[in-house]
Amino acid sequence: MARICAITGRRPVKGSIINRKGQTKKSGGIGTHVTSITKRKFRPNLQRIRIKMPNGGTKRVWVSVKAIKGGLVQKV
Repeated sequence: MARICAITGRRPVKGSIINRKGQTKKSGGIGTHVTSITKRKFRPNLQRIRIKMPNGGTKRVWVSVKAIKGGLVQKV
């Protein structure tokens, strides 16, 4: 399954987890240091729903919850 919204085109985006260690300068330490950076993905919240097509038919597609809440699709 391609994790892409059929309406808005939302798709997974790349990011990273940054692990820091040490006591912050604000609380009396010498500052935090980056110990590791790990790749990760931010995935959209997709739901498979039946929607009304403009020609009157119905179709099951993957749609982001943001599109559903925003009223961009007509649920059946």
